[in-house]
Amino acid sequence: MSALDIREDDLTGPEVIALLAQHLDDMHTHTPAESVHALDVDRLRADGVTFWSAWSDGRLAGCGALKQLDPTHAEVKSMRTADDLRGRGVAGTLLTHMIAEARARGYRRLSLETGSNPPFEPARRLYERFGFAYCEPFGDYELDPWSVFMSLDLV
Repeated sequence: MSALDIREDDLTGPEVIALLAQHLDDMHTHTPAESVHALDVDRLRADGVTFWSAWSDGRLAGCGALKQLDPTHAEVKSMRTADDLRGRGVAGTLLTHMIAEARARGYRRLSLETGSNPPFEPARRLYERFGFAYCEPFGDYELDPWSVFMSLDLV
């Protein structure tokens, strides 16, 4: 796989829409509907959300987004790697990009919600490697046995 080209994305390309649909389908496969917190395309286009796509050799490799919660706090949303490229550093490269962008914007804290069950173990390990620590629910989230919450101090 060649180096990733990470671009701010307007969420209109068919490849991006298909990857996000697959992401939502997987969330509903592994998590009860009331505990799925992934954003659909329309909510990823909302004010306060910045979405990036990552491309390798002209094909979509992954995506991720930052959702501003307040002027000092943002949330990581919609991290997804194309199935056949998992384990090749796509998510880590995207997360590095988003952390750098969060710091450049002056955020002091970056948080996320992910699943607590086994299919989400690789995601939890990724976030742990980047220094995210488990925390209480933030923003509008509530305790949920299907969710874990993590936060990274950017100061």
